[in-house]
Amino acid sequence: MKLLLGHIEYSNCFPIHALLVDGEVAPGAGGARATRSALDVELRAGIPSFLNAELAAGRVDVAPSSSIEYARHADRYRLLPDLVIGSDGPVESIVFECDRPPTALDGCDVAVPTASATSVVLLRILLELRLGVRPRYRWFDQAAEADPIARGAAGALRIGDAALRRPPVPGRTQLDLGAAWREWTGLPFAFAVWQVSAGADKDPALRALHALLLQSRAYFEANVDALARRNASRYGIAPDRLARYWRGLEFHLDDRMAQGLLHFYRLAAELREVPAVPALHWIPA
Repeated sequence: MKLLLGHIEYSNCFPIHALLVDGEVAPGAGGARATRSALDVELRAGIPSFLNAELAAGRVDVAPSSSIEYARHADRYRLLPDLVIGSDGPVESIVFECDRPPTALDGCDVAVPTASATSVVLLRILLELRLGVRPRYRWFDQAAEADPIARGAAGALRIGDAALRRPPVPGRTQLDLGAAWREWTGLPFAFAVWQVSAGADKDPALRALHALLLQSRAYFEANVDALARRNASRYGIAPDRLARYWRGLEFHLDDRMAQGLLHFYRLAAELREVPAVPALHWIPA
């Protein structure tokens, strides 16, 4: 049975999809490749906002979509267990840059990327609920607009490898959203979760895909440095830097990560970014 699987084109998605996108397979991982063939998995790559739209339109069966999207469509989606792109502290690739202290942003223009959904809501939570400031937000395309602050914004949020590669700018403050969330709440943060739009008729294939992705994550964890060397040019990041970045992320959606996810939904509901705090519905084991 064929499944269409969304794939975030940033390096943070690679660890879960390593067996599907890497050119080589480590010894002992041949069964995963055979499983992929039997499943006929097709990857559809894009930025997070694109995959959110593809999932909502039913053009992909599964995607590592923005975690806020699940709360907005919990009546339509289910989740693959134990899979997440998250952090328990600094995330390094979700960074808010501003030309003044964040506490001084009330009424100021803040640029947020069209590529993101979850990170924009997280920024709102940190600025409005934690710091008590209310900026004016405007969208920007981070692939086309290099520096919104130079064009008059007081702050700009960047996500993905663009944020990871960007060096600090003298005189500007950088706020790592993963670190700020952990400092405030004591909880990890789930930026993306594997969401299912396919119906129950595809549950056997979905369970097989889930098993393959768990195996892929284990393959990644056993081969981090080799995979970083082999894929550094794909992301334009030095191998050692890429390996350190991957090791700083969280890819297991355990009970504590789920607590952080639900707390995020509660705060998002306060800002009316979601209609209610949803229950987490998983594909059947």
